[in-house]
Amino acid sequence: MSSERDIRFLAYYLPQYYPTPENDKWWGKGFTEWTNVAKAKPLFEGHYQPRLPADLSYYDLRVPEVREQQAQLAKEYGVDGFCYYHYWFGNGRMILERPLQEVIKFKSPNFPFSVCWANESWKGIWFGGNSKETLLEQLYPGKQDYIDHFNYLLEAFKDERYIKIDGKCLFSVYAPYLIDDIELFVTTFRTCAKEAGLGDLYLLATICPENWDPIANGFDGAAGVSEFTSLRYITAPLYQKFTRTELLMKRLKKIFISEEKLNLNFEERTKPLIVDYKEAIKYLLPKEKKSYDYFPCVVNDWDNTPRSANKGLVLNNSTPELWSEHLTEACNHVKDNKPEQQIVFIKSWNEWAEGNYLEPDAKWGHKYLEVIKKVKVKFNGK
Repeated sequence: MSSERDIRFLAYYLPQYYPTPENDKWWGKGFTEWTNVAKAKPLFEGHYQPRLPADLSYYDLRVPEVREQQAQLAKEYGVDGFCYYHYWFGNGRMILERPLQEVIKFKSPNFPFSVCWANESWKGIWFGGNSKETLLEQLYPGKQDYIDHFNYLLEAFKDERYIKIDGKCLFSVYAPYLIDDIELFVTTFRTCAKEAGLGDLYLLATICPENWDPIANGFDGAAGVSEFTSLRYITAPLYQKFTRTELLMKRLKKIFISEEKLNLNFEERTKPLIVDYKEAIKYLLPKEKKSYDYFPCVVNDWDNTPRSANKGLVLNNSTPELWSEHLTEACNHVKDNKPEQQIVFIKSWNEWAEGNYLEPDAKWGHKYLEVIKKVKVKFNGK
């Protein structure tokens, strides 16, 4: 292995683009992420909705050619790998597993990948419903379930395309602080890895609250997704900047550009919370170095109103130029890391119903992808 490594860009990948029996039951026959995307409507003047896919159209991830086209597009513009969201609810219960299974089974596309265990219960409101009803509950049944979970993932870990950090298979856990027996999980997965001949794993916390220390909990590091994955995370850094209520409200009134009276109550809002993207990116990356391995995670846009309508959050007025500033700042965070840890995560490759995707759309075409390519040349020289 070379003693030097260029900055790598890893993009989170959502598999919610093909029908499943569960989605048919909850939302109607044929429901996929595209259902919400296609029916979205503008909710305020200048609101960019609906968002229409360009090159790949309304694809179906059961089609191998689609996955090949995605990987080719990503590779062409400087994305170095996909981090597939993986849903294991305990006792072997999974959903949306087919795309990753086929990527592994058919050894195609020839594109690096890793896995992120999205360990949260599914609730109806996330997918455009009004109910907070739990559709699939995330369970942690104990040691044998962790062993079964690891064994299910073993074929992925052994794949020659699997992404490594410091020679260890990268395994991300979306919200590890929700695991009540976290020590048992960590010990079991690491033991299984050694017994399987993998050596050790590189365990990465995706959401890492300020009071949750990844090292103390047995992880190797954290990524910076927590700043914006949901309303409570994207607004938290803004809240924390101010201690006096009047100063907070004065500042927020400049940041949140909704015309109605500023309303931070999720349940009572009649319009989405609107944040200027230029202002938001000031808060999405840490200003100080962490005491543990930390990988910044960037977002080129955000608008989850196709799912959440008036209860959603919009990062308004994103442009390729501002995206370039944000991505450049993230690269500056990692450029002096040791070679294996010069990694920036991107959220996401294809989360269309949350408005954060790199795939070409009808408005911007390849412009956001072109930014990645240009920034990569700037830092890597090629």
